[in-house]
Amino acid sequence: MKISIAQIEPVKGDIERNLARHLLFIEAALEKKADFIMFPELSLTGYEPELAEELATDAGDERLAPLQVISDKNKIVIGVGLPTINGNDIFISMIIFQPYQERITYSKQYLYPTEEGIFTAGNTPCVLSFDKDNIIAPAICYELSNGGHVEYAHQRNATIYMASVLNSVNGVDADIEKLSKIAETYKMLTFMANYIGESGGYMCAGKSSIWDQKGGLIAQLDSNTEGLLTYDTMTQSAEITEIRKY
Repeated sequence: MKISIAQIEPVKGDIERNLARHLLFIEAALEKKADFIMFPELSLTGYEPELAEELATDAGDERLAPLQVISDKNKIVIGVGLPTINGNDIFISMIIFQPYQERITYSKQYLYPTEEGIFTAGNTPCVLSFDKDNIIAPAICYELSNGGHVEYAHQRNATIYMASVLNSVNGVDADIEKLSKIAETYKMLTFMANYIGESGGYMCAGKSSIWDQKGGLIAQLDSNTEGLLTYDTMTQSAEITEIRKY
């Protein structure tokens, strides 16, 4: 299995422009024959809590249709970030597109304190089973700091832990240490997809990374480059692809 993570610089609150950029990243992932690609937290809007109510939508949003078409045509699973709404509740969600299947909405279950009062915590855990050796547990940012989240993944026999995050220059090193420890403790291949640039008032740190099952760093992007990290679980090799700006 080949897994790609995207490191992007978001456009604040602009779903259409961010989606166009996502399509370029997905095209690059397809060139690497990726089976799965994941983007950072709230990737289609940027991490902008004050705009969440205005921007919130759902998995059926017609603007997302190209992602389903690509998933169906190329047999690739795609995870993108978006605020979603259900009644009066707004969630930090990952929409997961699978070939010829209903879209999954996975909503962040463990909120960062500043997110409470704006967002509602999700209550539906998610584990994606590709085969017995590739069982993926998606995590959204602060969830990686909650032991209950990774423990659930472990109980469901997850072999891969994938964290979709916004990590600032002040917080990234602590989360890198946590994710390395998760990989080592639970013997899971572990990924982190982060932003570069500015979002939500934070200067984002990049350093999107992959760790092996012993907690060792396999590969890491820098703090300034938009790009992909692609890992081949068969060859246990990683490749970096720089994505040019507009």
